[in-house]
Amino acid sequence: MTWLQIIVLAVVQGLTEFLPVSSSGHLILVPALLSWSDQGLAFDVAVHFGSLAAVLAFFRNDIVGLLHGARDILTGQAGTLQARMAWCIGLGTIPAAIAGLLFAGWIAANLRSPLIVVITLSGYGVLMALADRFAPRDRDISGIRIKDAVFIGMAQALALVPGTSRSGITITAARLLGFRRQDAARFSFLLAAPVILIATIYEVVKLVTGDVQVPWENLAVAAVISGIVAYLSIEFFMRFVSVLSLLPFAIYRLLLAGVILYVLY
Repeated sequence: MTWLQIIVLAVVQGLTEFLPVSSSGHLILVPALLSWSDQGLAFDVAVHFGSLAAVLAFFRNDIVGLLHGARDILTGQAGTLQARMAWCIGLGTIPAAIAGLLFAGWIAANLRSPLIVVITLSGYGVLMALADRFAPRDRDISGIRIKDAVFIGMAQALALVPGTSRSGITITAARLLGFRRQDAARFSFLLAAPVILIATIYEVVKLVTGDVQVPWENLAVAAVISGIVAYLSIEFFMRFVSVLSLLPFAIYRLLLAGVILYVLY
């Protein structure tokens, strides 16, 4: 990869990883438009690490609270709010982890096509707009229950299919349950952290055990760029949803689907 590719794709990944617009859709379109080859596993590892660092940094107080909650569970104080949040994040992670273990290979071999991305981008975009417009919106994250977390976690498992958008589908699920936009986004981003960590560890193991020369300097740059842009993207999105609806993101998804369809078909 050239430095231009590294910078552009790291920015694209960092910008779209946490916005409900599908990073996979952009990472299909941008290389296609610029006639670039696939960025490869090593690059994916680097930008995922950057994304994880961004979540941990932005939600550092929440992460500390979850660690305290895990401690409360281990010491028999499972009734605290922090303990309930830790349970919800832990249980909400399980569906995506199981789905990834069982189906990630099959999905990569059969569903990584631009047409699938077009369908998921547009279909889930419409669903997100409808949920945001018509669902009740009076619940906050302190009232989350285990069954809510499992439902949102099952939605997160759908994000294995390219074009779905992990943040998009989990925020949609939370909105369907009546959570306010900011609380839906906050839980979505916290729920993403364990999944990104698991995926990154899995990719690192594949990278280390594989017979591939690793350009560490390039990866370090990609990770830093992705992390900085992802942090700014999270900050922008949390501010945006505090005052505006998700409709602009749904419209953008439909436009992106149309562009992909036009360019690649």
